[in-house]
Amino acid sequence: MPFVIDASVTAAWILPDEAHPLADECEKMLAVDYALVPTIWWFEVRNLLIMSERRKRLDRNATSQALKILSAYPIIQDELPDEVALLNLARAHALSVYDAAYLELAIRAKLPMATLDKRLAAATASEGVAPLIDK
Repeated sequence: MPFVIDASVTAAWILPDEAHPLADECEKMLAVDYALVPTIWWFEVRNLLIMSERRKRLDRNATSQALKILSAYPIIQDELPDEVALLNLARAHALSVYDAAYLELAIRAKLPMATLDKRLAAATASEGVAPLIDK
């Protein structure tokens, strides 16, 4: 089954000190399925990489390698979200518009969500969106 992932899950793949079982499971699932992300994911991942370089957590070679690995995964970027729904979700759950974009996509696509962000996970549950893995 396809699923929505957010940048927090991706960060756990990229940064060795942020490994997480949910992220590991998502990575395994990509061998047989695909993930959907809003357009903001592309920017968030690259910002994560450049900030990690600045903080000496990664070097340029590690950034290049991470992007190469990510490009091989079946991760599909969605088009623009439903603007009204996006803003309503951000308001209702005190989310950033960036985080609300993941939730809006999961709702619209009727897909489970994988996130390590506690606020986003709570909003996801509140909206009746299934977590990718129910623990």
